[in-house]
Amino acid sequence: MLKNTEFTEKLRSSGLRPTKQRLKICEVLFNREKTFHFTINDLVKNISNQLNEKISLATVYNTVHAFKKKGYLKEISINSDKSYFDTNISNHHHFFDEDTNELIDCNDDSIETPNVKKNITGKKINSIEVLIKVATDNQNHN
Repeated sequence: MLKNTEFTEKLRSSGLRPTKQRLKICEVLFNREKTFHFTINDLVKNISNQLNEKISLATVYNTVHAFKKKGYLKEISINSDKSYFDTNISNHHHFFDEDTNELIDCNDDSIETPNVKKNITGKKINSIEVLIKVATDNQNHN
């Protein structure tokens, strides 16, 4: 588990001053064993509940985006107006449950890497990450 000195270093290397609220953001994001997927609004609620006080949406937004820019977080766009962030920054695939709005890691052995037959001229492929949207099947199968 990470300590305050490591959180302080993460913040400073991201160009941020280590305030009490930003240290709490670090604790929620990085002081855990499992991958954490979240929207900025989810994170604001989570931290406000833990601190028992309000935290500014702008503080959370700016901190998350500074961490993303530095490479500590990855952004996964679900659609044009919904993004999740992931503490697991490795290349990996996701399921998105449209019923629960939950983003779930997908094991590499569950997906064969897509075969890209044509690339954009002058570009190289850096990574391929698949987002699989799932929902409850409401059809009767008799």
